[in-house]
Amino acid sequence: MAKHKKSFCAEDLRARILTQDIAPGSDLDEARLAEEYGISRTPLREVLQRLAGGGFVRLEENRGAKVESMDFATMRVFFQTAPLIYCSVARQAAENRTSRQVADLKDIQHEFIGVARAGDAASAGLLNHAFHEKIGDMARNPYLLAGLRRMLIDHTRLGQTFFAPQSEADKTRVTKAIEQHDAMISAIEAQEPNLATDLTLQHWDLSRDQLEKFVRPDPLPLDVLSMKERRNAL
Repeated sequence: MAKHKKSFCAEDLRARILTQDIAPGSDLDEARLAEEYGISRTPLREVLQRLAGGGFVRLEENRGAKVESMDFATMRVFFQTAPLIYCSVARQAAENRTSRQVADLKDIQHEFIGVARAGDAASAGLLNHAFHEKIGDMARNPYLLAGLRRMLIDHTRLGQTFFAPQSEADKTRVTKAIEQHDAMISAIEAQEPNLATDLTLQHWDLSRDQLEKFVRPDPLPLDVLSMKERRNAL
C-alpha cells in the first residue's frame, strides 16, 4: 500500500506540474504534500528527488523543493533548441523503430484524438507528451532522449493553451495537429527519415506561434497608452 501511494504521488505530481495545476516556480510544501498523499516525509522526499532528476522540480539547500520555472532565459533556449531535437529524434525514430513501438504509438494517438476532439486540454497535453516521448524511445539515442524529456516538460506546460481552443482558427489548428500526428506515424512506420523530419518541422511550426503567445504579453491597448501619456503630461 505504501509503495502504491508513493507511485501515485510521483505520477500525480508529474501530471499536475505538466498541466500547470501546480504553477512553474511554485514552492512545494513537504508537510502539506505528505498529508495530501498520505505518505511520510521520507518517501515524499524520494519522490521529489526522482522528479528533480527528471527536470520537473528543483531541490534547493535549506529551502526545499520548487517546481522548475519557465523564465525568459529558459524559454529563449527552448525555442532555439526544440526544432533541432524534434527533427533529430524523428529521423532516428524512423530509422530504428520496432513494430511494437509503432503499435504503441498508434494506441497513444487513438487516445489523443478522443480527448483532443472533446476539448480536454489537460488530457490532450499529457497524451501529446506521451506521443512525442514514445517517438524519443524509438530513436534509441539516450543522449537525445534525455534532452527531449526535459524539453517536453516545458512544451507540455506551454501547450495547455494550444489544446484549449478559443476560436474556429484554434480548433482548426488542433485538427491539423491530429492529422500531422497520423502522417508522422505513417512516415516512421514506413521508415522514411526525410519525410518524418519534414513532417516534424511542420508540426513544430504549427504550434510555435501559439506557444510564443503564452510567454509574450500582448501589447497594451492604444487607449491605455494614451491615458498614460496624458497622465505623465500633467
